[in-house]
Amino acid sequence: MTPEPTVPDALRAEDGLPVLDISQLTVNYGRRQVLNRLDLKIDAGAIYGLLGPNGAGKTTLIRTICGRIMPASGSVTIEGQSNHKKSTLRRIGLVPQEIGLYSHLTVRENLQAFGRLSGLSAAQTRDAVKWAEDVTRLSERHGERLDVLSGGWKRRVNIAAAILHRPALLILDEPTVGVDVDARNELHEVIRDLTHSGMAVLIATHDLDQAETICSSVGFLRNGTIGPAGPPQSLIDAEFGGRTVVIIELRQPLNPSQRSTLLKAGFVPSNGEMTWSVFVEVGSTVSSALTAQLDRLGVSAREIRHRKPGLDTLFLQLTRKHSPELTP
Repeated sequence: MTPEPTVPDALRAEDGLPVLDISQLTVNYGRRQVLNRLDLKIDAGAIYGLLGPNGAGKTTLIRTICGRIMPASGSVTIEGQSNHKKSTLRRIGLVPQEIGLYSHLTVRENLQAFGRLSGLSAAQTRDAVKWAEDVTRLSERHGERLDVLSGGWKRRVNIAAAILHRPALLILDEPTVGVDVDARNELHEVIRDLTHSGMAVLIATHDLDQAETICSSVGFLRNGTIGPAGPPQSLIDAEFGGRTVVIIELRQPLNPSQRSTLLKAGFVPSNGEMTWSVFVEVGSTVSSALTAQLDRLGVSAREIRHRKPGLDTLFLQLTRKHSPELTP
């Protein structure tokens, strides 16, 4: 059984005090406003998913939290301390999207190097490496060089390197890019183990299935601020209630008449208009009637299926609400 990680009392948040507290944060790039009076709180032991399209400002927010960008206004605190202080920044662990390791070194040699670079003594590094290997389940691979490991194992080493100083807040930027499903699930277990100690985790991801599976709360970064935000299932229920989704997967593109008919019926296209979807009430028998209607229209459907809405459905719904050209 993997031992639960422990965090020194000095690194634990005070009772009731968020690990990360962002208030009214505004960041500008020249004349362009990237973040606009943004608020975000993450408590100890929570896993928060930061969602949003490319260019929404996720990287800018991460860089600001880590003290690399100075905001125009607002504040960022870690366990009540301003991130303007170097001592506060040491309470943050950052795992970038790119693998930031030495490929010619072994797992343990990498961790030893990062431990010393982070300012730990030789003795502290030895203890920290043992703990990080245990909690990320790397012990069995500690003698292998990085260049022979799969993407999933490299991600684990990246996480281990970022937690050697036992941060209060761990930030993961697209942690499952380039890994298969099994490796992703194993990474989820590693992340959950870390939160057992009270470590807070912020995950910036495009993997909406991952966010729905592992995150206790998520927030959509749009127009410089976060909203909606909350537990994944609560957000899904609030948007869709008792409705389900009917999805049509096409064999070939529609002609203008067929396309117009589906749009008038409330269907919305995606995937280059090879997928069409519409919301119906749970228990609706629309599938059989729909099949007959599509046959009459001459639409060649590869598959018609029902599915419960998820975060991916919510993401598309929010995108459509702010993109009039996508709505019928």
